[in-house]
Amino acid sequence: MKINLGFEIAKSLLLARWRQTLIAAVGVTFSITMFITLLGFMNGLNDLLDGLILNRTPHIRLYNDIKANINQPINKNIDTTKTYNFIESIKPSGVRLNIYNAKPIIDLLRKDKRVLGVSPKVSAQVFYNVGEIDINGVINGIDVIEEEKLFAFNDYVIEGDYNDLNEIPNSIILGKIAAEKMLASIGDLIQVTTAKGERVKLKVVGFFQSGLQDVDKVQSYCSLSTTQKLLGVPNSYYTDIQVKLHKIELAPKTAKEFAGNFDIDAIDIQTANSQFETGSFVRTLISYAVGITLLIVAGFGIYNILNMMIYEKMDSIAILKATGFSGNDVKFIFLSIALTIGLIGGMSGLIFGFGLSSLIDQIPFNTAALPTVKTYPVSYKPAFYLIGGVFSIVTTYFAGLFPAKRASKIDPVIIIRGK
Repeated sequence: MKINLGFEIAKSLLLARWRQTLIAAVGVTFSITMFITLLGFMNGLNDLLDGLILNRTPHIRLYNDIKANINQPINKNIDTTKTYNFIESIKPSGVRLNIYNAKPIIDLLRKDKRVLGVSPKVSAQVFYNVGEIDINGVINGIDVIEEEKLFAFNDYVIEGDYNDLNEIPNSIILGKIAAEKMLASIGDLIQVTTAKGERVKLKVVGFFQSGLQDVDKVQSYCSLSTTQKLLGVPNSYYTDIQVKLHKIELAPKTAKEFAGNFDIDAIDIQTANSQFETGSFVRTLISYAVGITLLIVAGFGIYNILNMMIYEKMDSIAILKATGFSGNDVKFIFLSIALTIGLIGGMSGLIFGFGLSSLIDQIPFNTAALPTVKTYPVSYKPAFYLIGGVFSIVTTYFAGLFPAKRASKIDPVIIIRGK
């Protein structure tokens, strides 16, 4: 059989039952549309939620952790082969919060080809003095330029200009909730007390909002120099070195390497935020499961329609086989019908899915908790469209395979004799 002739016969059968064909194509179209829309919306939501933490989190954080020294002096002065020491309530001592030789470490990190950027930080525990009340707080001294380049700092500054931290001495950008508690406005002077009892006045030049209330009610930002002056320490004093890599998946291995090379504590982003990755994986898995279920349901619809078509076209199939068409020819014709439905429905579904995703992407989504979000989040990853297109063809192929096999085995003699 010539391929063109097979396609012509398949076309005739499709048009002869065009309503059923249309219903099958609409089923595939709806499934692909919802598959694309659901995955795009759920992954956009994942990117939004993860971004609240991951965008503000370094891939590797180098710091000095506070921990007890397990090598107690008593163990060095007695024979431990015959006795055992029970030491309780061991307290850490002599732990320095700042990183030793921080600047040489930063220089080495910036020369590493795996490293995208490095941003030092000074963390200071303070109290915000509001009348007779002291509110717990943390001031992060940052390199303003590096913080903006690596962690999009300006995206979270909802009022004021982040550059003022460098240009205005003794300035601070307050967390939004902390500012509301203090009734502070831009231009006001607030008073903070350090852990050592030093009181300093700082000028409010902006408000910061990450979307996480526990962060926004305690954290504020100053320049490195202002924070170092607040603590009364030299300009070489850093409590954290934040590292961002070109490839985030290298973070666990690289963190261990840096910790060994520089004799310092290090934590990678995967370890620090494992719960967010788990949540994203589960949400994505649910999206794929629902989308694939829709496609399988559409496949059953095509299976039923082709079965009915074969039942109604028994005479036509018998005539085809009686005039010289083989079982494989008949199988080819019905598989062509199924794949045509899948192709038309799949292409339409991809178009409608993109259109519906674009429509959702334009719907306003304004909330005070997420100032950087203006519309509902939608992801347009090409992989979703590729998966949807391939799966529509695969589903309809298998939906048509079994009816096509049945049609190819029909004995024309039995059909004609029955007539």
